[in-house]
Amino acid sequence: MECWMLSSQGYLVLSLFPFTLLSCLCSSGLARQMTLLIAFCDYLGNCIKDVVSAPRPSCPPVRRITATKDEEDNAMEYGLPSSHTLNTVCLSGYLLHYVLSSLEYESVSIQYYGFALACLLVALIAFGRVYLGMHSVVDIVSGLAIGVLILGLWLTVNEKLDDFITSKQNVSSFWTALSFLLLFAYPTPEHPTPSYEYHTAFNGVTLGIVTGVQQTYSQFHHEAAPRIFSPELPISSYLGRVMVGIPTILLVKFCSKSLAKWTLPMVSNALGIPIRSSMYIPKLKGYASGKKTDEPKNSVGYLQKLCEFLSHDSFDIDTGIRFFQYAGLAWSVVDLVPSLFSYVNL
Repeated sequence: MECWMLSSQGYLVLSLFPFTLLSCLCSSGLARQMTLLIAFCDYLGNCIKDVVSAPRPSCPPVRRITATKDEEDNAMEYGLPSSHTLNTVCLSGYLLHYVLSSLEYESVSIQYYGFALACLLVALIAFGRVYLGMHSVVDIVSGLAIGVLILGLWLTVNEKLDDFITSKQNVSSFWTALSFLLLFAYPTPEHPTPSYEYHTAFNGVTLGIVTGVQQTYSQFHHEAAPRIFSPELPISSYLGRVMVGIPTILLVKFCSKSLAKWTLPMVSNALGIPIRSSMYIPKLKGYASGKKTDEPKNSVGYLQKLCEFLSHDSFDIDTGIRFFQYAGLAWSVVDLVPSLFSYVNL
């Protein structure tokens, strides 16, 4: 059961695998939609958590089980709604919708067994979260209800969104502006949590995915792209892609983080913008304050928050570093690595 108990960082890592696995197995469109959906769920779920600021079950009397550092960090978030339940409802529901809509003929039995399997998965995740002491039943029910609403919304806009990403003009500039806007359009919780850090990382991933796909859709991400086990992409070529692609992606992640740590402080200093760092740049840790302080904060409106942000004595450079790090990582998955495969004939 505990193998399913992923933190938001775990979901972030897994959100990039659909592009490599689903794109090779079935559909690039499915890979795009699953990745964007998990990012959308993370943003809305964490926003609601930090607005409501409902604590997790008290420990004690509840015994909370955290086996890893990620689980300990995840436990610092607020409890309502359950992100794991919300995410599982949306991802399993969308995958079921895709499978059923792809069938050449309708089968009541396949629909029944598919729905039952999705419900079983959601139930197991929900039970696991309660068993681990992470959520109450109210958190689970809230996550279930919000997940159903988000899934219904996504099913109405997913085709229009995918058409916009793959075929419209000025997509990269629009999504860049949207990504920076979403860095500000986030509520301040009553007490500091890592939810904003997760949102920043997911936000960067979506920017990298959208810009990369928009630039290379006709080359690598159209529906006629080679699939694994097909004559165009035998298993040997796929294994070669894995051996080349994974080290390249990890290298880009390291380089984008290092480049951001070097350039962002330099640009900020050149523009006279005071900065601080709570994690990535040790020499700036002495100035750390703001989102990760121990002082409680009341939730404020977006306009008020923007005014307060503009009047801050210093800005957290870690947000920009994290954003560009994951944007570079995602861009490499959909643009750089496929281009490398084409160059070496994999």
